This record gives sequence, C-alpha cells and structure tokens, in this order.
Amino acid sequence: MKALITGISGFVGSHLAEYLLGKQVEVTGTIRNRSRMDHIRHLKDIQLVECELRDPFSVESLLAKVKPDLIFHLAAQSFVPTSWNSPVDTIHNNVAGQVNIFEAVRKHDLDCKIQIACSSEEYGHVEPDEVPIKETNPLRPLSPYAVSKVAQEYLGYQYHKSYGLKVIPTRTFNHTGPRRGENFVTSNFAKQIAEIEKGIKPPVLMVGNLEAKRDFTDVRDVVRAYWLALEKGTPGETYNIASGKCCTIREMLNLLLSFSNKEITVQQDPERLRPSDVEILLGDYSKFHQATGWKPEIPFEQTMEDLLNYWRERV
Repeated sequence: MKALITGISGFVGSHLAEYLLGKQVEVTGTIRNRSRMDHIRHLKDIQLVECELRDPFSVESLLAKVKPDLIFHLAAQSFVPTSWNSPVDTIHNNVAGQVNIFEAVRKHDLDCKIQIACSSEEYGHVEPDEVPIKETNPLRPLSPYAVSKVAQEYLGYQYHKSYGLKVIPTRTFNHTGPRRGENFVTSNFAKQIAEIEKGIKPPVLMVGNLEAKRDFTDVRDVVRAYWLALEKGTPGETYNIASGKCCTIREMLNLLLSFSNKEITVQQDPERLRPSDVEILLGDYSKFHQATGWKPEIPFEQTMEDLLNYWRERV
C-alpha cells in the first residue's frame, strides 16, 4: 500500500510517517525548499518530493508518478495568530493546495482515499449549552485560519458529491506532544521552562490568555486516528478527533510547572492576546469511536512530560 503525506516534515506529518512505516506502508511525502528536516532525518524508508502544492502542474506530476492508495493532506498554514497577519496567504495556501490535489486525483482517475486535516477551530464561537461539541454543531469560525479550514472541508464534501472522491475530513481538536512547533502554546511554555532550567532566560514565563479551555490529545493518538479514518471511516462523513476532556490553559501550564523544581513567575504578555479567542473547545468523539473503535490512550500527563523532556534535550 502506498501513502502520500503532504507536509511530512511537520509536527503531525513526521509522527504519521513513523506510524505508517510501522504498518509496512510505502510512504512518500511532500516538502518545500524551506521545510525543516530535523523531524524526519531519522526516517530512512521514506521518499521525499519537493512540491509546491499551490502549483497545479507540480501536484499533477507528483500524483501521476506516485499513484497513492491513501492521501493524508496535512500541509497547511496552521498557526492561528499568523492567519490574522496574513489572511489572504492563509486562505490561498490552505484552499488552493487542496483543490490542486483533488483536480489531479480526478484527472488521473486515481482510486484513493483522502483524509483532510481539518480543525476544531471551525466551530469558533460555541454556546455554553453546546458542549461537548458534536459534528452537527454550527460552524462559527473566529479566525481566517478557521475560515480556511471550513472551506477545505466544504470543498471535500463538494468533490465527494460531485465527482465521487473518497474524502474524509477530520476535525481534530488541540493536539500536542514531542516536536510540537514552539509557536504553539503547550510547546512554547515547555520550551520556556526548559530555558529557565538551563539558565538561558530569567525565571519569568510569558503567557497570553490562560482562561481559554481546550481539549488536548496526544499527537501519537491522533496519527492512529488518521489511519483509522481512512481504514474504517465513511467517505463524505466528517469526524471529530478529540480526548473528550477539557482543561484551561492555566491548568495545562500548572501541570508543566509541576514537572520542574525551579521557582518560576508567570507574567502576561499583551502581544500574545488574540483579536478574538475561542472560549471553549471540548470535543465529542463518539461518532468516530463508533465507526472505528478509536479512543485516546496516552494520558495527558505523559504527553506534557514527554513534550517538556523534548525541549530539555534541545535548548
């Protein structure tokens, strides 16, 4: 079986590549000339192809050559704050790349399943009586990134209905673990703690909004979910990937701090606050569980300790 992972050098892509290799799947991944390679340098049995997903000719030639059985479309501008600064780039990057993949699949009449990595950010504004959030909840996106993900998902639905493409979108709630980009809140806090422990920075940890409530899943559970989505999911259906548990950013930070013996002061940085923030994201993954049997297995405490140790080895 052959799989194509777009964005293979990223956080989720590298973990997914490891998981698929363990399943004896032949893995090809897309990279760009500015892609970081440290996450996948240790993987010997993958084929890397430089491909600009916004260029239809590059995508078409890639798919004609690889002819994958499975496509995991992970490549995206995925950092919400960046989407505020570059809304057009975020929407163009995330939508155009996917359209090019769909069109290439159509042109070459490829019989493959396509997972789209969508996001719980699509739900945006959630009323108090709407949690835990089911797939049927209204989508009220609150960032350009979230809008781009809604567009990706609706394009998947349209191409499934119009052309029969076997598209399965997954709305993944917050996920973290080793290799998480340092811009993301869990990783940013873990890196700051590791730097404080090494004496690289003063014992003051800078934070944004600590009251937002989030549902965190370990990335190693998430990539298993992506595999099961294509193995057992129904094309045209959307599935939540979540832990079903919720904590505030403050509680997550306190857990990280409990792993360190340093005295650390927490200080809010106004630059870290967003124009609008989603107050609560708590997912109901029962639909996906019923379809695939998946449930999260790695405790949140282990995820966060693994993430902190990842940064301790690198700062």
